[in-house]
Amino acid sequence: MITVYGIKNCDTCRKALKWLSAEGIEHQFHDFRADGLERNTLDAWVATIGWEQLLNRRGTTWRKLPAETKETIDPVSAVSLMGINSTLIKRPVFDLDGDIAVGFKDPEKQAILSRASSRA
Repeated sequence: MITVYGIKNCDTCRKALKWLSAEGIEHQFHDFRADGLERNTLDAWVATIGWEQLLNRRGTTWRKLPAETKETIDPVSAVSLMGINSTLIKRPVFDLDGDIAVGFKDPEKQAILSRASSRA
């Protein structure tokens, strides 16, 4: 089963969940805010795809950070910040049986479809 991580009021997460349902792809949703996010899950994502791909530099939370924090961001501080404030994680994050995809554009859709068709 595909697990979709995100925030329930995120437009992109809602689009992704709607698309998964329309495609008939079995999935479950994990809301960062309501359900929390375990540090070992975050660490596994960073180990798999890297902190730069996971860090959301476009959102309000990032823009509100002090300039010094943004200018000196490194792997340790990025993971710490994402652990403290999950809105700094790009959304949605798809866990495809251990393979991780972040975002909801054509490459992620293809990865999901490929994974779903390999199970059929």
